Amino acid sequence: MSHGPDKEYEQLRVSGLHAFYGESHILHGIDMVVHRGELVTLLGRNGAGRTTTLKAIMNMVGRRTGSIMINGEETMSCAPHHIARLGVGYCPEHRGIFSSLNVQENLTLPPVVRSGGMSLEEIYTMFPNLYERRFSQGTKLSGGEQQMLAMARILRTGANMLLLDEITEGLAPVIVETLGEVLVALKKKGLTIVLAEQNFHFAASLADRHYVLEYGQIVEEISSHELSSKRALLDHYLCV
Repeated sequence: MSHGPDKEYEQLRVSGLHAFYGESHILHGIDMVVHRGELVTLLGRNGAGRTTTLKAIMNMVGRRTGSIMINGEETMSCAPHHIARLGVGYCPEHRGIFSSLNVQENLTLPPVVRSGGMSLEEIYTMFPNLYERRFSQGTKLSGGEQQMLAMARILRTGANMLLLDEITEGLAPVIVETLGEVLVALKKKGLTIVLAEQNFHFAASLADRHYVLEYGQIVEEISSHELSSKRALLDHYLCV
């Protein structure tokens, strides 16, 4: 069954978010809303603050101020593991695959934090490459297979809001296309996705809305139907 975004339900609301690494002030008042079932991208050049925004939502930065509401609950004082139990799954840019474990062990290692997670059978149906490589060590996987494994691992935990950081970086076009198909399938299942992405061409066809970041601030919010009329503006911010 296909689910569209639920405009009545705010799964994430970020207000006045500032984030710091030591003395470095990285985010300067981020405001954004993501509704249940939406796919929203964070676009911007390197250093714009896309990754830091995702890490700040998970409370994985040095210090943060402001407000982050998840499912209506304020999470600024919550530890990362508590945020995960609210249904948030974070897929970092470095993927975090355990090289000494095989694919199936990597998939089953993280705890299931809430109900509704995908079974191994469902995951292998969505990622047939992982089924074929299920007994292969993490070090033996290609970059694309590692990315699929990193995404699959959080789907098993029961997460229903995915924070995905630069999932297409360095991957072959055929793998990027496959990941796009996976995101469409997950969106149809009703999952909410926040995608930090520099590959605008990949993000453009998938997202309901785009937030454009520059110097740690959101400078534009663009809906999917506004893309053609605001293309010159995007070219300016993204250098695409």
